[in-house]
Amino acid sequence: MKFTFSNHALEQMKLRRISKAIVESIMENPQEVIKENGHKIYQSIVKMERTNYLIRIFVVHKNNTNLIKTVYRTSKINKYYEGKI
Repeated sequence: MKFTFSNHALEQMKLRRISKAIVESIMENPQEVIKENGHKIYQSIVKMERTNYLIRIFVVHKNNTNLIKTVYRTSKINKYYEGKI
């Protein structure tokens, strides 16, 4: 899948210490894709710093482009993950 990063997404990845490699891996093979408020959210559980986090990638699909708007990680996996853990 081809996608581009917004400046905001790149800033948030740096701030939250989420590598481009992790984001690209999730975008290519997400554990879950959900729709919310006009966005698609690609998400997967990833072990970082000895803790499991849910990485959430908010994407807008518009005019044949996939723009990554923002990326964040959360330890509240049960709150957002809809699949089985």
